[in-house]
Amino acid sequence: MTETVARLHIRLADTEPAIWRRIDVPVDASLKMVHDSIQAAMGWLDYHLWHFEAGDRRYGVPDPEWPDDRLHAARTTKLKTLIDRGITTFDYTYDMGDDWHHIITIEDIRTGDANVKYPRYVDGERRAPPEDCGGTPGFETFLDAIANPKHPEHAEVVEWHHGCYGHAFDPETINEREVQWYIAQIAKRRAAGKASYAKRQSA
Repeated sequence: MTETVARLHIRLADTEPAIWRRIDVPVDASLKMVHDSIQAAMGWLDYHLWHFEAGDRRYGVPDPEWPDDRLHAARTTKLKTLIDRGITTFDYTYDMGDDWHHIITIEDIRTGDANVKYPRYVDGERRAPPEDCGGTPGFETFLDAIANPKHPEHAEVVEWHHGCYGHAFDPETINEREVQWYIAQIAKRRAAGKASYAKRQSA
């Protein structure tokens, strides 16, 4: 069965050269699934709070202990809702401390491939920053330190990153096999959920 998919271009703001990814997401996916897909594509670890901003509305995870009438539930809002409102560009912010701001552009909407499970990773460039590195200023310091063995913080940041991630940080490369695997897990869960729903409906 074919479905309609949106091609999303995700650019991490305030980075040069640009850090970006491109993914295909079903238009009937919830914004929570879009969040999950962005996390997987960028290599974030989903440790922190997040929200989308589209037009004059915000979408995230409402906290019953801190009611916010301006924050709509991402889990119950579909990407198609934004498309139907004429939204072509919207924002995604992850980690309100480091404040990683992503610009999401809807590049295309088309009929998907019946043989593909969505969402799926398409392409991208450059590795995203490590978690908790201090936002854009901290990331710039981090890059300077790892690139220069004579930098006073070189040994410290290399040890810190290896301790957190188990490997060296290469700003030029994306572990595309890992990204594809994580997004494929989201697609498998979605396919299983749709199959389970269809089975219940036909019972």
